[in-house]
Amino acid sequence: MSTPSEVLTQRLREALAAAGLDQTRGSVMQATDTRFGDYQANAAMVLAKEHKSNPRQIAASILDKIDVSGISATPEIAGAGFLNFRLTPEFLSSALSRMANDPRLGVPTADAPRKFLIDFSSPNVAKPMHVGHIRSTILGDCIMRVARFLGHEVVADNHIGDWGTQFGKVIYGWKHFLDREALAKDAISELVRLYRTVNSLEETDESVKREAREELVKLQSGDPENLAIWKETVELSWREFEKLYALLDIRFDERLGESFYNDALAPLCDDLEKRGIATVSEGALCIFFPQIPALADKPTIIRKSDGGFLYATTDLATIVHRVETWHPDEILYVVGAPQALHFQQLFAAAEMMGLHCTLRHIAFGSILGENRKIMKTRSGENIGLADVLNEAIVRARAILSDRGDHLPPKEQEETARLIGLGAVKYAELSQNRLTDYVFSWDKLLAFEGNTAPYLQNAYVRIQSIFRKAECPPDPSAPVTLTDPAERALAVKLLQYAETVPAILDDFRPNLLANYLYELANTYHSFYEACPVLKSEPDVRASRLVLCDLTARTLSHGLGLLGIRCPSRM
Repeated sequence: MSTPSEVLTQRLREALAAAGLDQTRGSVMQATDTRFGDYQANAAMVLAKEHKSNPRQIAASILDKIDVSGISATPEIAGAGFLNFRLTPEFLSSALSRMANDPRLGVPTADAPRKFLIDFSSPNVAKPMHVGHIRSTILGDCIMRVARFLGHEVVADNHIGDWGTQFGKVIYGWKHFLDREALAKDAISELVRLYRTVNSLEETDESVKREAREELVKLQSGDPENLAIWKETVELSWREFEKLYALLDIRFDERLGESFYNDALAPLCDDLEKRGIATVSEGALCIFFPQIPALADKPTIIRKSDGGFLYATTDLATIVHRVETWHPDEILYVVGAPQALHFQQLFAAAEMMGLHCTLRHIAFGSILGENRKIMKTRSGENIGLADVLNEAIVRARAILSDRGDHLPPKEQEETARLIGLGAVKYAELSQNRLTDYVFSWDKLLAFEGNTAPYLQNAYVRIQSIFRKAECPPDPSAPVTLTDPAERALAVKLLQYAETVPAILDDFRPNLLANYLYELANTYHSFYEACPVLKSEPDVRASRLVLCDLTARTLSHGLGLLGIRCPSRM
């Protein structure tokens, strides 16, 4: 099913070819101001600049050749040379009927499916997931959902931090201060307590610091006891992480941590040195990038002068493994913007190594508290992700109780969960990923404005219409559009198929979130202007189809964002 923009673009390009103009300049986009049309094209202005001629004259020559019969009214020339298109009621009705009978709601699959490996979430073992993990976890999951829906193959890889100097302290604490009962009750809290206890002791007792380092060396040397403690620490941590992932409905295909690549680091460094990609500088093995001006004075160290390895070493070994094992077309790293330099160096090094795979850093900004500073507890610590999610559910439950629409206890609890978690996810995904945003409970849980509860409530209101109608909508019913509000809703519905593929152009889920908000607003205008159940039978059937398409689109679009809709609120 071709989208309106695709059909109009094809007709525009045929007209450009017929007029002897460069047809590659022809593309039709959604109109920025719907008062003048549904779609617009600026081809005349682009071509006029290239040919140093009058854009309105070129627009007129295009208009003379274009055939949009059965799709649009005769295009109008506006402003400096825009071509404005207004879809015909017949085209809209026909397209909506096809959409109503399409489980994909008109969204095409990718013409050239790709294989993505997405690296996201990446918590550290023996530490709780915190508010700083929200953006990577939720953004990565959404990109995964959209890519799979569009027909791409996706490998979701959670590259957990399960190796490093902190384990010397954790193992020392395990051997001397472990509370087994506390470990069974809340594993990560107990592991954090052990780490902090040892860290504090090290400040005043050099022997503790020395013994903790010795425990780390024993672990790295393969000591059976320390390896067993480490493995139990990893598994206990992962169980806690899985509880949060289950709550968020997020799943991974792979969870190879840093430790998996440990044995590959020394051979990798040797190979890079032999190939002349890495050179020794002041005792450290470095990769220099003289060919890249921005990195010319910023080498990356892959082996320290004391023989230790760094994140860059592990990350290069990880790319090698991923390319050889999964053969992806692209690897996406959903990691915060402050890591931009690291990834520039990493990607440049991978290219020098001859690793044939597109590497992209999907950067994002920070979540701020209402004081516009990085969210922290009063004591200055990171706020736990579990605390945020549980608080969202508690607040949603209180809002439902205050609304007075008493649901059965079990349904109310499930509805509160869907609203609370949806609110947190939508607060993230409705933002431009590169900007910082303020985390406000009142705003994200509001039933008005660009929020998940507002969109979920729009879906619920439509379901209440169906319950009152006492019969399901008939997708085969003819769709008639006589009221301007019906027409506006029809156009907006058809634009869903144009919005979803655009998300992957620059990995911007906010495009979908903003579309769904506009759809809900357009539907509410339609609902106010056009009676559904009290209208004449044919009109009623048509409007029920519009309602059904809106509900399905809201539910499906929110589903791509990882958000579910309750049936009642």
